[in-house]
Amino acid sequence: MVGQSPLGPGEGRAAVLLQPFVHQVGGHTSMLTYDEHTICKPLVSQELSFYESLPLAMRQFTPQYKGIVSVHLKKDSLGNLTLIASPGLGQPDSCSRLDSAGGDTAVTLWHKCKWSHTQVTKTFKDSCPGKMLLRTDLQYHTDSLLEDANGKQPERKSYNPWGLHCHRQHLNRMSSKHNENKLHQFLLLENVVSKYSYPCILDLKMGTRQHGDDASEEKKARHIKKCEQSTSASLGVRICGMQVYQADTGHFLCKDKYYGRKLSPEGFRQTLRQFLCNGNQLHTDLLEPIIQRLKALLAVIRKQSSYRFYSSSLLIIYDGQEHKESADHHLPFPKTHGTNPSRVDVRMIDFAHTTFKGSKSNPNPTPHDGPDPGYIFGLENLIKILQSLSEGK
Repeated sequence: MVGQSPLGPGEGRAAVLLQPFVHQVGGHTSMLTYDEHTICKPLVSQELSFYESLPLAMRQFTPQYKGIVSVHLKKDSLGNLTLIASPGLGQPDSCSRLDSAGGDTAVTLWHKCKWSHTQVTKTFKDSCPGKMLLRTDLQYHTDSLLEDANGKQPERKSYNPWGLHCHRQHLNRMSSKHNENKLHQFLLLENVVSKYSYPCILDLKMGTRQHGDDASEEKKARHIKKCEQSTSASLGVRICGMQVYQADTGHFLCKDKYYGRKLSPEGFRQTLRQFLCNGNQLHTDLLEPIIQRLKALLAVIRKQSSYRFYSSSLLIIYDGQEHKESADHHLPFPKTHGTNPSRVDVRMIDFAHTTFKGSKSNPNPTPHDGPDPGYIFGLENLIKILQSLSEGK
């Protein structure tokens, strides 16, 4: 079901103020929060074609596709930028809409709801249970991202920096290329971490090849070099981002794609181990359910002929909540809960460069026979490494 708003900016009866998705750990496209259970991202025709043609067997491993929404950019007198979605027919009934009492237009609504740098910081802190902080050892060229009136950064580490970094770049690109009245189409997708209180997320770039069939020679060479210089070539998988809750400090530990690109195969293995560590102990009880979920995905991928998931990512997710509660009450570390897969989640995301026979966005794709060998190679190696961790090696 695809719903598009027939109304222009300022004509809707309701609007949704889009805010940065606080738990974005990887990628370069800005992910935005639409409502508690829905996120949105700029529409790419190839990705839309994938979701509209999604094989039934793959649906448990991808976010639910919820439709399309129109979005426009607004800027206030101080130069603050924000994005507003104009929900149309066919949008989710559970939209977290900002209803315009008294017939206010979306423009007036934006003046009421716009967020400043300080409000962004508050939003990020309030969106996390217990207002826990996120800790990072990463360095970005975004030191002025959050400043107070004196140009200082009292909130420098109160958010996962990667999502806000992507959001800022996205807003600046939109502002420089388009006027405020232009409508942009965004995909609405399930927020796959909404059920977790303390979502620990590992973003893995899968496959031995990252460039799409339509990549320019320059882009192709650039991506081939990245793969050759990282674990993408040797393992078929590399770390693209991570956040893991540390029960000993009450913070999330964050890593980004630049960290992941530098890892050796042994460094990759150690980072997987770190992802499963809460600062006190290793979550060995999570290894078996993760492995079982990955094996189930592998069986599905092996049956998808002609699909090539170039530049897509795989998320591994679990909740740091139960381990936090054990630490808070000085209880023994949680015992193994068997292979119950509900304790963990594995989802494929980012299909802007995915190609397959019959794609609506590319009716004559480069022919690929059989399943994706690079993706399978990466999954098999990932499973082997996790099995070795499970065996205590």
